[in-house]
Amino acid sequence: MNFDTGNTGFMLVATSLVMLMTPGLAFFYGGLVGRKNVLAIMLQSFVSMGWTSVLWFAVGYSLCFSGDGAVIGNLDQAFLRGINPSSVLAGNNIPLLVFVAYQMMFAIITPALITGAFTNRIRFGAYFVFLTLWLLFVYFPAVHMIWGGGALQQWGVLDFAGGIVVHATAGMAALASVFFVGKRKVSEKGPHNIPLVALGTGLLWFGWYGFNAGSELKVDGVTGLAFLNTDTAASFAAITWLVMAWRFEKKPKLLGLLTGSIAGLATITPAAGYVSVPVAALIGVISGVVCYFAVNLKNRLGWDDALDVWGVHGVGGVLGVLLLGVFATKAVNPSGADGLWFGGTEFFMKQAVAVLGFAAYAFFFSYLALVVIEKFMPVRTTKEEEDRGLDITLHGEEAYI
Repeated sequence: MNFDTGNTGFMLVATSLVMLMTPGLAFFYGGLVGRKNVLAIMLQSFVSMGWTSVLWFAVGYSLCFSGDGAVIGNLDQAFLRGINPSSVLAGNNIPLLVFVAYQMMFAIITPALITGAFTNRIRFGAYFVFLTLWLLFVYFPAVHMIWGGGALQQWGVLDFAGGIVVHATAGMAALASVFFVGKRKVSEKGPHNIPLVALGTGLLWFGWYGFNAGSELKVDGVTGLAFLNTDTAASFAAITWLVMAWRFEKKPKLLGLLTGSIAGLATITPAAGYVSVPVAALIGVISGVVCYFAVNLKNRLGWDDALDVWGVHGVGGVLGVLLLGVFATKAVNPSGADGLWFGGTEFFMKQAVAVLGFAAYAFFFSYLALVVIEKFMPVRTTKEEEDRGLDITLHGEEAYI
């Protein structure tokens, strides 16, 4: 088989960029927590790189991309049966193995996003079981339904790079976990290492080009559009959040700018290949404002979403899918759709039903999964473990000697 070497090379680079996002997330979250819990939160990200890859090889890819079920695939390609180096991804002329690897990187980072919500107060064994159940019953069905030929894709729902599949589901799962485990018993002073957060943000922003531009699965005009839209939305959201913090908190804060950029990246993700660059700028501004107020609302309500996963990823993901339903246009991507702004009322309604429905499902399943896990093992850490820090009490390691 003569593969398109240009597209294949690009997708290998994009896959590597998305892989880099999970270590980036570990640094981002690691800097945000206190000194006694750095390794615990980083381990939760890194273990997803290992265990999710195992599940993806065993059943994940097959459940996502084989079969013609409405909700979930089948096990025809379990353990990558029938896939060899000469197998081709239909329509893109790249090795199917490259597509398998690319999608695996998405599966790795999605559940890792959730961990920022319950930092400092969940036991590692319980998280490991939750990670497994969540992939099997939330992430894999979402991928199949939206990207793998399932019911929502057949219905005409669009999600360019994961507004529903990644951010809305992870954000709502995070909120459910916050309600289940409750507040931290031991308060922290705040981020212990903002430069570490900045490093993580840089890695995430850099990797997001592979996340969004790579989702075109080839090199063409839409690839360039998605790339530029990604940077544009992130930049406008970062500056918007900075200005909002300057206005309401009286100081321009680096942490605010960094958080705003992640909000913009999450919000543009579903729309990156379907909207124009000026619209991406508008989406960045809207996400900066809405996610900023979502985080403040969370604080006023007393929800202990430690690292603002719901306010940034959950709200950003839902917002991005809805704005895609408004501003998508076939003028920039003929494979897309026309949104509400261009007369596509039906398309907007489909987007709204899909994202709100899956967000609700992710919330309720995640809460139920934690209830079930609690029947077999303790989910929450003790006050003594929180007081000493999870690094030493759960893992016998310390980040700083």
